[in-house]
Amino acid sequence: MANNSSNGSQQATTKPPPLPSPLRNSKFFQSNMRILVTGGAGFIGSHLVDRLMENEKNEVIVVDNFFTGSKDNLKKWIGHPRFELIRHDVTETLLVEVDQIYHLACPASPIFYKYNPVKTIKTNVIGTLNMLGLAKRVGARILLTSTSEVYGDPLVHPQPESYWGNVNPIGVRSCYDEGKRVAETLMFDYHRQHGIEIRIARIFNTYGPRMNIDDGRVVSNFIAQAIRDEPLTVQLPGTQTRSFCYVSDMVDGLIRLMEGEHTGPINIGNPGEFTMLELAETVKALINPNVEIKTVENTPDDPRQRKPDITKAKELLGWEPKIKLREGLPLMEEDFRQRLGVAEKK
Repeated sequence: MANNSSNGSQQATTKPPPLPSPLRNSKFFQSNMRILVTGGAGFIGSHLVDRLMENEKNEVIVVDNFFTGSKDNLKKWIGHPRFELIRHDVTETLLVEVDQIYHLACPASPIFYKYNPVKTIKTNVIGTLNMLGLAKRVGARILLTSTSEVYGDPLVHPQPESYWGNVNPIGVRSCYDEGKRVAETLMFDYHRQHGIEIRIARIFNTYGPRMNIDDGRVVSNFIAQAIRDEPLTVQLPGTQTRSFCYVSDMVDGLIRLMEGEHTGPINIGNPGEFTMLELAETVKALINPNVEIKTVENTPDDPRQRKPDITKAKELLGWEPKIKLREGLPLMEEDFRQRLGVAEKK
């Protein structure tokens, strides 16, 4: 009996994926790309689904356990013949036939990952192992959304992909930071050992409609506070910086990376850098000039600087963000006002 185990295969070259169903070659069958999006009911995931569904050649399967995602984000696609939604936790095995996997499943906000750190690291490690196992079985290409948090509190500024990071392995944020670092390791190990086609995006702060209103991330906090006439709470010292990428630019970068020929990791983010005080002032000016800005204590291990070096994204993907912060914030305000039920004062 032939030994079908692939454990002996050590070559680093990418082997071709298994042949698709013979139906694909039938002249009566219109070949569709079947795409799995884990975490597709979340903020970035649902915007990615919108973009993928616009292409009539795509069939999209979303799996989400709705820990931080919401069916509301996908309501316009529920019932569509090319769309399927499965309530499923990626830490459990999933058996589906797909051509591409966008693996976004993971709580991405400090409030959620600190609430359940064990679940967060399980999602990053076991969830990624399960998705890689699926990619290996069906010959799919898989893209992991990693994070700028893999750089920790960086000693290099801005952060290029070649920087290995400065991460506390036992801090309150480690379930996310180190979880994503292990996920990247697993991606490259499967790529080298089994020839899986991988793509890794290191995504930086992203904002836009459908963010969870009380998720503890700074842009959603400030906008919700400004709409509710509450003081904007800036964590001390207020000079720490972040770079903010509008969600449509982010989705464009992810699709370009998936469709391109480069494994990554590739930074995808907006290099425009703002201090937290500057961001608060901008939100105040654009949304509610009457709110006050007050400072509060900071959370442990909060990085002081965050700015992507996007040279690789520009050169290899032809990608750079188009939407400036002052253009993106009002689009997000509209969505938040609708969900909070607070009309704009005339």
